[in-house]
Order: sequence, then structure tokens, then C-alpha cells
Amino acid sequence: MKKNILFLTFIMSLNMQAQDRPKLVVGIVVDQMKMEYLYRFSDDFSPNGFKRLMSNGYTFQNMHYNYMPTYTAPGHASIYTGTTPSTHGIVGNEWFSRSLGKEMYCTDDASVKTIGDGTAKEGEMSPKNLQSTTITDELRLATNFKGKVIGMSLKDRGAILPAGHFANWAFWFSKTGAFISSSFYGSALPDWVTQFNQEKRYMPYITKGWNLFKPVATYNESLPDDNPYEGKLYNSIAPVFPYNLKDMYDKNDAGIIRSTPFGNNLLAEFAMKAIEKEELGKDNITDFLTVSFSSTDYVGHLLGPRSIELQDTYLRLDQTIAEFLVYLDKTVGKDNYLLFLTADHAGAENANYLRDNRYNVKSINPKDIIKGLKDFSIATFGEDLVLNYSNFNLFFNKDIIKSKGFDLNKVKQSFKDYLMTQEQVKRVYTEEEILGSTGNDYYLNFITKGYDPTQDGDLVILDKAAYIEYQGTGTSHGTPYSYDTHVPVLFYGWHVKHGESFAKKYITQIAPTIAQKIKIPFPNGTEANVLEEVLENK
Repeated sequence: MKKNILFLTFIMSLNMQAQDRPKLVVGIVVDQMKMEYLYRFSDDFSPNGFKRLMSNGYTFQNMHYNYMPTYTAPGHASIYTGTTPSTHGIVGNEWFSRSLGKEMYCTDDASVKTIGDGTAKEGEMSPKNLQSTTITDELRLATNFKGKVIGMSLKDRGAILPAGHFANWAFWFSKTGAFISSSFYGSALPDWVTQFNQEKRYMPYITKGWNLFKPVATYNESLPDDNPYEGKLYNSIAPVFPYNLKDMYDKNDAGIIRSTPFGNNLLAEFAMKAIEKEELGKDNITDFLTVSFSSTDYVGHLLGPRSIELQDTYLRLDQTIAEFLVYLDKTVGKDNYLLFLTADHAGAENANYLRDNRYNVKSINPKDIIKGLKDFSIATFGEDLVLNYSNFNLFFNKDIIKSKGFDLNKVKQSFKDYLMTQEQVKRVYTEEEILGSTGNDYYLNFITKGYDPTQDGDLVILDKAAYIEYQGTGTSHGTPYSYDTHVPVLFYGWHVKHGESFAKKYITQIAPTIAQKIKIPFPNGTEANVLEEVLENK
């Protein structure tokens, strides 16, 4: 009898331990989503998408990135590592590496090959350039590699970096219309992925085309359909509805779906199929699914934050999220999954739109910046000392500087003086100033947290607020200003109480918070500052 009681006690303790973690963690990143969109489009959202997450979950109203540059790859890496580029090493989407002396892409890995029906280059990707562990890595370690981790996105970087080093799979979209992976993860795609690709689920969206999701009167939060601040979708005659996607597809490839809301729909379908076929959340060993919706970024860059196209993309995404939540409820169970939603960065207003409304700013063509730097160098030193300018980083050709006997410190000062005469420049920082930061300079702190001395430049330039180093239409991002740093963070589901916080928080708090909530080790680079509100179980 005693043995039976001890056995039952042991079984009950195991069950209680299993309940200390959800069956599934779902991380959703919406590329280029400003917190403002949850306010501006609120009246037109359904009660079952974003509003459900906010009404029943916990909303951080004042969440920010705490480094520069605010780009996609550093954003995804920072969310999942709980640290910044100075530690995790992903200092841009692509960047000129000082140590390598050449440009590199964040997930480039020539040692691996494409798996699936993609081009050779599209699959030469892995997380090897990520220098810290992710929360997904720590889950794999904590479960003795029994918990599954799968990452997915239309973008390779949006799939690979969140999934971490130990993922079972990461999948991303090829211009062939297929979701692909790399030999880093396996020798062949799972059968269910091959089957999904063969169904060509993108084609019905392309054949139907893109028209407004709701009556045109709904879109009164946006500028008129045809306005001077929008770019043109795949050389369309004008940026107006309806869009003939079939014609664009015939002239290009399946990649055109990325720049429509339907890229998000396709990814959600793929995510639900992954949950089904990989049996995510089916046992008491926690799994982790990372989903990064990228179409919002493509549409935002091209057409801008005030376009009807962008609003339509978010209204459709709201519906997609609502359907995804219903699917999770049915397959995993309402009380069995922990979900968070955030963004990898936000985005600026179009500078010409601001200028036309009497704010004295403008877009600056990066090519003009580079030409000005080179012209100044030749005029001052008789040599082109500019090795590279990108991501607000200026690199000098130190071989020429050394061979000509120039003093590097005087070269830096000369370029600083020149740059400070440029209309868009607010401050210029040297490597020495960045590494010696005392914490007293607010914006220098952002640069310091985003700076890796083995990879970044000799000078880093801070532009004035609202100036954009970009083309005249659409928008961009990358700065430490609030329009680029202020993003939503919504927690929902397993042991998450309803509430909201207006206190300023940082994106690097997400990963350590999840670690504490599901009782696994912190990612190894994090400062381990947590969101205590989410740790207070309901």
C-alpha cells in the first residue's frame, strides 16, 4: 500500500512539474510594426485578433529598442537573445565587417547548401554569425533536446535568428514559391513541407489579386489611395487598388507575394501545418514556434506608413491572427500555450510628407552621402580614404592612411568636422568615444549597445530626428528615435494575467522573462532584466 501511495505521489509530482511549463510557446514578430498602429487602426480591427490579445493578455504600451541600428536582423536577434548587437554580434542585415574586410550578410554560411526547391544562394544560410544563445536554444538544452523548436518567416533572417543554434528546423520563402531550408538543419525537407510546397498555395492569392479588404470609407486613417509619398508596386502604373498580381507574377516570380498582405496569410497557413505535422504542443515537453510576418515591412518600405495599402495589410493581418488563435485553441488548448507578439523595429514617417506639412526635414540619398565623403577626402588628403559607408558606419582605408603617413586621429577629426557641416547630421562619434562611453550621453548609449569593434566602423553618424537616409517615397528605419524604437509587446495565454503597463521597458527583457516564466536558464548574453508583470501568474 505504501509503495502504491509513493508511486502515485511521484506521478502527481511529475504532472505538477509538467504544468510549470506550457505545452507550446509561440513567438510572433511583426516586421516594422509601430505601436501606433494598434491605436490608429483600432476601430477597424475585429474583436478576435489584436484586440483579443490586448483584452485578455498583458500589454506593454511603452516598449522600446535600446540600441542603434534598428533593423530586422538585429531586432530578431535581440528579441530572442535578450541582449543587443554589441553582445550578440548581429550588427545589421548586412554590413561591412572590419575584421573580414568585406561586406557580409547576417546569416550567410557558404558551408551549407539549399534544402528544397530554392536557388543555390537562397539556402546558404545558418545562425553561425549569432554570438549568443537564444531563448529557443535554452529551451532545447533545458529539455535535453526533446522540446522542438521551429522557426519560420518569408525572410531567411526572420526564421533563422529566432530559432537559434539548436533548432530542429528553420524555414523561409524562396522566390520559386517554396519554403526552403539549409543543410544546417537536415539533409531533406520534411515530407509535409514538400507536400505544402507542391500545393502552390500562393497561386490563389496571386490569381485573385489585391483589392481592399473593407469598404473604402474604412480607410479614413490613411492618405488618399494615390499620393506622392508612395512607391509603385512592381512598376505598377500607379499605387492604387486593385493590383493585378498575376501580371506582376508573370513578369517577375512568386516573390512578389512578399509585398502583399497575402505573404502573411501564406505564412500563417504554413505555421498551422507545422503545428499539425510536427505535433507541436502535443505532450508535456514544451515546444517553441517562432513566426515572423514580413509582408508588413515590404509594404511599409515601399508605400509608407500613411498608405491605404499598409492599413489594408494590418486589417488583414488582424484577421489572420484571429484565425491563428482559434487554431491554437483547438489544437493545443486555450490554457496550454504562451504567446507573445512584438516587432523587430518600428518605422519613420515619410520625410517629404513631413516637409510638405512644414517640418523642415528631408530624405537624403545614401549615394549622395558617399559621394560627398569621397569628394571631401580627395580634396583634403589627395586620396580616397573611404573604404565603406553603410548602416551609419564610416570605415577608413587604413592601408592607404598608413602608406601615406597620415595620422589616423587627425583623419577622424577632419571627417568629423566635415560631417558636422552636413544638414542631416546631429552628432559623429569615434570608436574611442563609443567604447569609452560613460552612460551620460543618451544617444551614445544606443550606439554603444549596437557597436561591435571587430565589425563596426571608425566613425558612427547620428542623423537628426526625422531625416531619412532613403529614397523619397515609402519609409525606412534604423535610428534611435522613438518612431523607430517604439513597438508593441503583447503577452497572452498560459498563466498571463490581463493588464497593461505604461512604464518604459526594453525589448531585451522579453527573452529573460520567458526564461523565468517557464523555468529554464537565461540566454547567455542577457543582462537578465525581466518584465515582472508577466511573471505574476493570474
